[in-house]
Amino acid sequence: MGVEPENTLRSFVAAQDAGLDLIELDLHLSKDGALVVMHDAEVDRTTDGTGAIADKTLAELRSLDAGRGERVPVFEEVLDAVRTPLQAEIKDVAAARALAAVMRERDLVGRVEVSSFHDDAVAEITRLVPGVRTALVASRYGTDVVERAVAVGAATVCLNIRRLTLEVVEHARASGLRIIGWVVNTQDHLRLVRALELDGATTDFPQIKRTGRFTA
Repeated sequence: MGVEPENTLRSFVAAQDAGLDLIELDLHLSKDGALVVMHDAEVDRTTDGTGAIADKTLAELRSLDAGRGERVPVFEEVLDAVRTPLQAEIKDVAAARALAAVMRERDLVGRVEVSSFHDDAVAEITRLVPGVRTALVASRYGTDVVERAVAVGAATVCLNIRRLTLEVVEHARASGLRIIGWVVNTQDHLRLVRALELDGATTDFPQIKRTGRFTA
């Protein structure tokens, strides 16, 4: 997030206060199986620590400074801190299974959409949580991303705005998929979202809400 340390409770509360429609977050599993909210697989870029999340216990991760004194949050903390619907991005099948357990326990089907770059992770969460809304994310892609999304039961494709073409948009529409563009941080990209009549966009800057209704 562009105005607060990313993937921290401060950033999620700020996004909620800005009135955004949906808050996106990223989930990894700690060494002891906790659903940790962080974008990268390593802690180096966004904390004062070093090393892989998967090699650290939750207690070790919680001892790190994630920016402005913020701790690395776990998924359940975010659920309790904000009321805005969430889009949870998972990195692999193991994370899908851990997230599925929390979603079933807390009855989150109506509140949490699940996304992933990995087809097998989307397929697994769909299998484990009937009725869950899912999105397939892609950075480098062609029209084949539509067939991939349909194959794993995704209702939405979240696509790199820099590579998005009218051909892909039309193909997705013909298959009944919603289309979200990411990351929309400039007015040029905002104009493209509108020109292509996308269903939404992700942004690092909640203030873009003043010119359109997007996710963060």
